[in-house]
Amino acid sequence: MFSHITIGVNDLAHSISFYDVILSQLGLERHSTEESFAGYGEVTSDNEEPDNTGVNSLWIMKPSNGKEAKGGNGTNIALLAESRDQVDAFYTAAINLGAINDGAPAIRNDAHDNFYACYVIDFDGNKLVAVCHKRE
Repeated sequence: MFSHITIGVNDLAHSISFYDVILSQLGLERHSTEESFAGYGEVTSDNEEPDNTGVNSLWIMKPSNGKEAKGGNGTNIALLAESRDQVDAFYTAAINLGAINDGAPAIRNDAHDNFYACYVIDFDGNKLVAVCHKRE
């Protein structure tokens, strides 16, 4: 459905230390690191390395226009979890690293009966969601 997602950050080193931990809870690993950006992809049994093709990848970067990165009001980035345990682990890791709690892991019946999600806000105001759609 999408090619890639880019999240603006202000302190790349600080953000890398945050995203490395929380994204690993969902099976994503960093595949690229440059002066102004870092990229993450999924490790599968087929590739044994994070996918760095840019497809279905997540990038964090300092804005190329040199201005401050700001989270979008009303925008959230929902990351797919394979299990509710992954949602819980994502949430715990994010909160322990200083993210803001915007909704602890729970069933959100307003979406559907199996929508298990948590909401956190990173250091730059980006709202991140980890969600599992599976019945358990």
